[in-house]
Formats: sequence, structure tokens, C-alpha cells
Amino acid sequence: MGMDTDSGLGNGYRYRYGSWYQFLLGESDIGQNRAEASRRALAELNPRVAVVAHTGELSEAFLASFQVVVLTESPLEEQLHIGDFCHARGICFIVADAKGLAGQLFCDFGKHFVVDDPAEGDPVCAAVQHISQGNPGVVTCMGEEDSRGHLFGDDDLVMFSGVEGMTELNGQEPVPVHVLDAFRLEIGDTSSFSPYRRGGLVSQVRLPKVHCYKPLRQALAEPQIRVASPEELPRSRSLHAAFQALHAFRGEQGRLPLPRAPADAERVLELARSLGAQQGPLEEDVVRAFASVSAGDLCPVAAVIGALAAQEALKAITRKFLPLDQWLYFDALECLSLEGAGQLTEEDCAPRGSRYDGQIAVFGAAFQEQLGRQKYLVVGAGAIGCELLKNFAMMGLAAGPGGDLTITDMDTVALSNLHRQLLYRSSDISKPKSVVAAAAVQRMNPSVRVRAHQNQVGPATESLYGDDFFRRLDGVVSALDTLEARAYLESRCLRYLTPLLDSGTEGPRGNVLAMVPLVTKPLGPAGGPRDGTFPLCTLRYFPRTIQHTLQWARDEFEGLFQLPAEHVNRFMEDPAFPEQLPAGKALEVLEQVRGSLWEWPRDWRGCVRWARRHWQSRYHDAITQLLHTFPPEHETSPGVPFWAGDRSCPHPLTFDPDNDTHLEYILAAAHLFAQTHKVPPCSDRAAAQTILRSVVLPPFVPQEGLQIPLAEEQEEVQTPADHRWLAELTQDLVQRKQELVGGEEAQVPLMEPIHFEKVPGARQAALLSLGGWRAENYGIPPADWLSKRIAGRIVPAIITTTAAVAGLACLEVYKLVWGCRDPSCYRNSNLWLSDCLLLRYQPLPPPTYWYGGREWSCWDRLEMQAVSADGQEMTVQEVLDWLQRTQGWTVTMLLRGHTVIYDREEDEETRTRQRAQRLSENLEGAGEPRRRELELYYVCEGEDAEAENERPPLICSLP
Repeated sequence: MGMDTDSGLGNGYRYRYGSWYQFLLGESDIGQNRAEASRRALAELNPRVAVVAHTGELSEAFLASFQVVVLTESPLEEQLHIGDFCHARGICFIVADAKGLAGQLFCDFGKHFVVDDPAEGDPVCAAVQHISQGNPGVVTCMGEEDSRGHLFGDDDLVMFSGVEGMTELNGQEPVPVHVLDAFRLEIGDTSSFSPYRRGGLVSQVRLPKVHCYKPLRQALAEPQIRVASPEELPRSRSLHAAFQALHAFRGEQGRLPLPRAPADAERVLELARSLGAQQGPLEEDVVRAFASVSAGDLCPVAAVIGALAAQEALKAITRKFLPLDQWLYFDALECLSLEGAGQLTEEDCAPRGSRYDGQIAVFGAAFQEQLGRQKYLVVGAGAIGCELLKNFAMMGLAAGPGGDLTITDMDTVALSNLHRQLLYRSSDISKPKSVVAAAAVQRMNPSVRVRAHQNQVGPATESLYGDDFFRRLDGVVSALDTLEARAYLESRCLRYLTPLLDSGTEGPRGNVLAMVPLVTKPLGPAGGPRDGTFPLCTLRYFPRTIQHTLQWARDEFEGLFQLPAEHVNRFMEDPAFPEQLPAGKALEVLEQVRGSLWEWPRDWRGCVRWARRHWQSRYHDAITQLLHTFPPEHETSPGVPFWAGDRSCPHPLTFDPDNDTHLEYILAAAHLFAQTHKVPPCSDRAAAQTILRSVVLPPFVPQEGLQIPLAEEQEEVQTPADHRWLAELTQDLVQRKQELVGGEEAQVPLMEPIHFEKVPGARQAALLSLGGWRAENYGIPPADWLSKRIAGRIVPAIITTTAAVAGLACLEVYKLVWGCRDPSCYRNSNLWLSDCLLLRYQPLPPPTYWYGGREWSCWDRLEMQAVSADGQEMTVQEVLDWLQRTQGWTVTMLLRGHTVIYDREEDEETRTRQRAQRLSENLEGAGEPRRRELELYYVCEGEDAEAENERPPLICSLP
């Protein structure tokens, strides 16, 4: 694949203001060739990828060697010439361009492009309950989740497997289905088949699809444009004409239109009129707006278009997912509808010799100063967080006087992060993410005032992230990996009227949601994609669902057959490996290496014995230890059982060599263990059973005082390394290495790491049964084959999605910084990169409700200064009087959370005491920390039952 990197998206002509939307470049690169400077930065991202800079002409001889050619910000003449060449040679050709607040993407993958895997996710599959004998036969099946039915569509091709009785269907060529209802499908003639008995799976078969593309020259005149809805087509056609007109304007003037220059914008419109007549009426306001800011450079727009283009390049290489057919236009021109934005002049947007001139060309110099004064909190520095921070650095958010950017993340950098979290490098492994990310932001833009925290934003840290902290913020951006954490953050932003932008991804899908105080509805329950997995303590000790046990099974696999082999190979090949390990991880990794070297199997018998010991360790001993630490009758406090609510009390399992599923696991695990150690395997089941019956394991003795974390916050607590013990351990390992090698050079590599995705299906299914046994440990309903597919559907974050999502979120940041209160300017976004589809829509307005005879918004609250005339904290009676005086409400109950402050149903003596107390007296007695603000809950006389959970909160500011 070939791609130039001479500007934000790539090489080519430019009359642009500023180039600091190019995050790969720093001030030290000024004056250097951008392709070469970018090459050095790109090479650091992955040392295994060869990155070559080409600064010469894009000759046909040079282009002929590539599978994919991507042109960015290239003159139309060059696009047409190279497009013709690539189309004739069968080279996949992509054009990506960003101008101001709009972007353009074009794909030509040739006359005959075969897509091997056109759809996202796994093929549809369902368990068979019954198949009738008839013409047509009727298949009754169960759905994948909660028996809500199958997901097949009319004319889907399916195959059958595992059917008992009507075995003629097994392995038959794919047949089309007709959907009768949510649980029934019609197939072909089954009248002559044997009667159905039981079991079986019906699975969708996806056949390759062939696509035929027009060359660019033809596609310009006959555009096929991808839109999310038919209503968007006129706008996209207008942008199609506008981009061509911009090329023509540049041909006339030798430059792009000057920012906010009416004469230039009108000339572009004139040129577009001549081009747009063949494709329908022009939306002239769209063309004018586009032209007026087309000289600008905005890193969020470049991020969106660059991510879409990168995903299309991946489709060209992998032939996975449907490629774009053929044009896509993206714009955020709604930003120009911000109050006052339309009145910006040429002078406001003229270049200042600043790194932000490309942004000033769109929003003006005063707005850039406002960006620099922002105080923002970014929660999470993972895949999305890295992309957000990269954009913030380029935008200059918090880079001026009074600005402040706080990053908080409890996690440390891991090796698996490096494929999608671009702020981190191999040398950062085991370092705090927030600290490394903050340093990266400052390298990109030394002016940004950034602080790194390593805290969770939650109830336990409200002393740090409390009233004063949230009230000073201009906005919060969440890049969290759990819905629970996001819900808490949303509640805090609701309380303090703080804008919140939330983003999530799952593979090629992503979304962005904007929560603007007084303008939009709160985020509410989320079912969209998230960037993350389950807390470790849940997976290790307290699983609740089959998803938990299957994720645990995947983690087990990696810890048994992949990571140990990789670590052993590095130790055997590199004498300096122990010294290269981070201090916090050295002991753990070297002990893992020692375990692998000391338990080295001599033969197949040793592999079977190892698998038996492992089964005993996981399904009997670990559960016995957990029950020793927390017995079934254990209580967290008197009368409160430990094993209740989210915790299911487990029970140990007993191994049975005559149990077929137990034996299948032993054989699968032993085969993989043998493969990693390069020991010849054996498939004799009877021999394996004989070995298993001879295994005698000592009785398990639980440890006393073993600490088991009960919450995610308690996990991964690292103790300082004992350097003397590390030295002794390293020496032991060197000695063991010599014993294994026998004075000769070690076989390189010594072990074979195995990745789960590369394991044969039958063995993979057998190994996933360990998730089912763990479910049995905890009384979780067992997983059928369909549920086990969840483990294969765990989709990691991919950087193309996270880059696009972050760009979309940062476009909303512009509106927040502008102080926009017009809901029509904001956009929520849903993204499907697998289909190159982007849906942006206006957030819903805040919901309202009636209480106390008037209408309230969800953002409304009652605020009072709870200070008596003597300067002391108000009494409860004074608060009751205030509500009666200002609202006309007679309060019958006043609470803080679950603590009752006043209850009219109590006896007279209790009521008198309650009314006389200061507001926080009861709370301090209940163990709550002293607060400057209290949010109180109340019940009023005569209120409707419907008002149970709908009333404006009462915020009391204490002295």
C-alpha cells in the first residue's frame, strides 16, 4: 500500500493556513520534508512495519508495485491521471480530502473486486428444535439470546450440522430459507428425509461478493454517493459539486478561497453551478459555507476522513467488509450556524503566524483564545482517550492562560494496548497511562496545561472530585470502559450542570453522545458499543453471567498457551531480557518463565498429567480456597450475608475420567500444551484415560489469610520488587537454561506461542467448555454452543474506529467552547466503518414533568443558601420553612440518600428534635463526610403517586 504523508492527511498542493493538525510533527520538524519527518514518527509506532518515505514524483513505474494507492489533498489533474492508471492495472485507488469543515472520500477497487467476507460479526446461527417432513420443510429454532428468535433473513443461505435423525441435512450444500416468523424457517423438500430426532445447528453461509467500480473520471460525472438517508443526498451532491468547483477555483487563482472572503465564495458557487446542473439543484448556502472556510485545517475533520480512508484501505487489503461504493461526503457545517459565527470577517480569520492558523481560518482568533482558557476533564486514557488527547493537543484546548486539562486513568500501559493506543510505546509498558499520555500531549503541544491523575472517578474519590472540582470545569469527556462508570460520571455532570461528551466503540462500530446542560436530554441507559471488558475481580472470583465465564476462559487460554511461550522465548534468546523488564512486572514474568521451564514435559504422558493438574487447580482447588476464605455462611456485617446479590456461592467440581466432556478438555489442553513445548502428541483416548486413572493428586490444603480483592480498585496492587530475590531467581533461570540446552545453542524459538483464533474449531470448542464448567461452579445456567460463540465475538477496539469517534466528539467540543445553546447545532453520531456509514442526528431536548403544579425540566433544581441569619448552618425547620415560603410546599419527609433527616410520621418528641437539628448533624452521625453542598430528597403533602421519582432536587449550600 502506498500513502504520502506530506500534510494532515497526506501529500499534495496546498494553500492552507497552518499545519499543526498533523500530530506526527513537532516544532523540531519545521523546515524538514514532511514525508520524511512523518516516516520517522510512524516507524516508532510499530518497529515491525517497514515505513518508507518517497519524496519524488508519483510516476507510473513507482505506483505499479502497490496493491493500494491513497491520494490525499491532491490536485484533480493528479487524481484523474493516477486514477486511470490504477483502474487499468487493477490497483485499489482511494482519494481522501479534507477542507475546512468538510471531507470527501472516493474508492475505486477495479472492474472485478471480490469481497470474501462482506458482513460484520459472526454468521447468524441458531439451535434447531424441530424439523418437519414436508415440502417445504419447516425448521423451528431458538435464537442466540434470551430465546428472542433467530436473526435470519429471507433468501439467506444456510447449512446444517449435528442434526440427529434427519441426518441427510448434515453437510448438505447451502440452501436458501424463507422466514415464516421469529422462530420458524422454510427450507426445501424434506418429505423423503428420515424423521428428525433432536439437536443440530442451522448456520448462515456467506458467499463472496463481486463489486465493479467506475474509474474516477467516469464517477465524477456519474456519482454513486453513500448516504445514511435519502434526505442527505441533495446535500452530498452539492458538496460533490463544491469540491470540483474548489479544484477549478484553485486552477484559476493558484490558491484556495480566502477565509470568509465573500467574493471568493461567490466565485466557487458560480463554478459549482456549472457543474451541479447535471446532478440536481444545488444547496447554494452549503456551497458558500463550504467555500468560505475551505482554507482551514481542522484536526477533528482530518481524523474522521483519515479514519474512514484507512478502513477502506484495510478492506482493499483484507477483502473483509463491504467497501465504499463509491463516494462519501462528510461535513460539520452546522458549526457555522453558531450564534455569531456567521458574522466573522476576513480580519477575524486572517493568519496570525500561529500554529493554530488553520483553525483560526474557520472559527476566528477570539475563539482560539477561548479554547486555550478551557478547563476539561478526560476520564480514561485508553484507545478513545488517546485519540481525544491527540486532538486536544492539536486544537490547543487548555493551551492558554487559565487553561487546564486533567487526565485520569487507573490503568497502566500493556503490550496489547500498542496496536490501538497511539500515545504509548514499548518503553511505556507498565507505566501509568495517564502520566505517559500527559507527557505525550506536552510533546505535541508544550503550551497545553495538562495534569495526570491515577484515580477512578467514583464515590470513593468524591473528596478529590467534589463540588469545587466539578463546578470549575467547562466540560467532561468520557472514554470509559464500563456503563456503570459512565452512569456515575453522568450523575455528577447532571448535578453540577457540566457538559459531558461520551464515546464508545466496538470493533468497526462507534458512537458519540452529547449531554449539554439545559439544551439536551441526559445520556440515560446506554446500549451502544463500549471500549472495554469485565472487571478482573468479577472474572476471577465472582462471575454472574455466562459472558463472564467465557471471557475468563479466553483469558485462561492466553495465560496458558500464548504469554508463557512468548516470555520463555525472549528469555532463551536474549540474555538481557530480565534487565529489560519493568520493575513492577519483573518478578511476575520471571516466575512465569521459571514455572514454564520447570514443568517442561518429557513426553505426551507428561502433557496429560499437566492438563489433569490444571483442571484440578481451576475447578476444585481454587473454589475450595475461595470458600475457605469466604465460607457459605460468611457475613459482610451482622445479618448481611456475603454470598448474596451479585455474588453467587460456588461449589468445587470433581474430575471424572469417564466423563466425555472432561476427557475432551484434557485431550485438547494436553495437545496444546504439547504443541507449545514441541512434544509429539497422541490421540489415543483409551491411553489418555489410563494415564488419568494413574494420576494421584495430594489433598488440597487451603491457605490461611489469603487476600482476595472484592472490588476492581483492589486489583493489581504491586509491591516493591525484592532485588535480592530477583537476582537469585534470574540465576536459577540461567542454570535451568543451561540444563535444557545442554551446552549447545538453544533451539530458536524454544516454545511455540498459540493464539486462540488459530486453534482448530473442535479443540477450541473443547477448551471453551472450561467456561461452562466454571459456570457450573457458580450455578450459572450452562452455555450451549451458541453462547460459547460469545467468546469468539469479543471484538477489540480498532484504531480506525477510535480515531473517527474522537474526531466526531471534538467537533462537539467546538460547539461547547463557543457556548452554543441552540440544540439544532449539536450532533450525536453512530458510525459503522464496516459499511462506511455515518449517521449524525440532533440530540433530543430535555424531558419535562409536572410537579407541584408547574412544569420542570430534568435540568431544573432548587438551590438555596442554607445559612442562618447568624451565619451558621440552617436547621431542618428553616429548610422546611424555606420550601413552604418559596414553593408553597408542605414537606412530610426530608432525606439525604437513605438517611432520614425529618419524618412527619414520627412522634412529637422525635419531630421536635429533628426540626431543631442543623442540616448535617444527622449525616455526620451516620458516618458521612462533611460536605459544602447537600442534595436532599423530599416528599410533599398531597403529591401524586406518579411524582415518586420526579421532583426537582434540592441543593443546599452550607457555610
